[in-house]
Amino acid sequence: MNQLKIIITLCLISITTIGNAQNKKPNIIFILADDLGYADVGCYGQQKIKTPYIDALAKSGMSFTQFYSGSTVCAPARTTFMTGLHTGHSDIRGNKTFAPEGQFPLPDSIKTFPMLLQKSGYYTAAFGKWSMGYITTSGDPQKKGFDDFFGYNCQSLAHDYYPDHLWNNHNRIDYPNNPTKFTDYSADIIQNKIIETINQQDDKRPFFLYLPYTLPHADLTVPHDSVYDSYVALFNEQPKTITNKKDTTGKPFEPYPHAAYAAMVARLDKYVGEIVALVHKKGLDENTLIIFTSDNGPHKEGGGDPEFFKSTAGMRGIKRDLYEGGIREPLIVSWKNHVQAGAINQQPFALWDFYPTFLAMAGIKDATKTDGLSIVPALMSKQQPNHKYFYWELHESGGKQAVRWGKWKGVKNDVSIKTIVTTELYNLETDPFEKNNIAAQFPAIVKQIDAYIKEAHTYNKDWPLLKSGEQ
Repeated sequence: MNQLKIIITLCLISITTIGNAQNKKPNIIFILADDLGYADVGCYGQQKIKTPYIDALAKSGMSFTQFYSGSTVCAPARTTFMTGLHTGHSDIRGNKTFAPEGQFPLPDSIKTFPMLLQKSGYYTAAFGKWSMGYITTSGDPQKKGFDDFFGYNCQSLAHDYYPDHLWNNHNRIDYPNNPTKFTDYSADIIQNKIIETINQQDDKRPFFLYLPYTLPHADLTVPHDSVYDSYVALFNEQPKTITNKKDTTGKPFEPYPHAAYAAMVARLDKYVGEIVALVHKKGLDENTLIIFTSDNGPHKEGGGDPEFFKSTAGMRGIKRDLYEGGIREPLIVSWKNHVQAGAINQQPFALWDFYPTFLAMAGIKDATKTDGLSIVPALMSKQQPNHKYFYWELHESGGKQAVRWGKWKGVKNDVSIKTIVTTELYNLETDPFEKNNIAAQFPAIVKQIDAYIKEAHTYNKDWPLLKSGEQ
């Protein structure tokens, strides 16, 4: 009888242990590239740049073919991620400079999902580019749910890869040699801080690491190492010559921009590989999601050449466009023994879906209304609800609005400068490259999309959009 009691007790202990393991809050590492196009990595079709580590991440997890950023420029895209609100509802809807440094801040009233993770016991940290408020404002990273922040507070300063300073929480870290000698490459400094932080983690406390890298955003600046040299040789690129003083003012001159862009993507790929390897080495991979995506489409500034690299896989538009090339991004989610390895998901999702997704994974119940849907069912290869529609607006480049509704895509341009603006219409199933505007053929569809645009756009005094008056 005593032996039977011992066996029963051991079985109960085992069941309890398994249950606790299953209910354990997962670690989350969210990698956000900067201005990386949909097809700038190998697993999404890139032919000229080698990205073996990102490709391996895709093989270990699920790749999404119809994932959208929250915007087509930096600050509003990051805001949709943090708040779970699309740009018709969010408090940052464009890039706007804010003195003395940084961008328009998230207001005090906004509750971000890192704040909720932090409150539930997560260690939270952000390393890279912030863009949502200077350290003394309501948008301070440490006021929006992060225990630690290291990197650029200001996205404008992040164009310079050899900056005179970065921020470690509220402490300014100066790099006095950079303005003249270019000795401290910011992306490497930030990566070293990330590796140091992961090394400090264990399985006792869950962590959320938000990694908004600056690569491969312009300006195209990268150390001229063996990887760079290999792309100079591969592309047989004619060197760019200095044409005006602006080319060399305060920054290294880049004679081979194609090679530089490729080397920046390759460097980002190497960083991803280092993170994955370290998580595995520490034995944390079975309880750690690693997510890779980008904030918007590819750029042409500073020598960027999305046509040369076929960065959008033929989709129309680039950064600052609301056509597919400006907002559709790669998305890879890897979680050992949880997310099916090598899976392909073709369902549309958006950056604002991660707010409810991460809360669901952490077992956090919150009444905050968002525009997102938890994609946990999709990650578990189960039946996933669909969005009614997706909405974007941009308060730059003349003002733009777009809706995706099922297979239909509606786009409006110049809404801030024209009184009357017609809606373009595309069928993404038959015309994924948005070449044929079929609005005249489907007036009822256009009418419904216009109704969704009116429904989705809410007035915000800081972001007046429409010349003809707010809808």
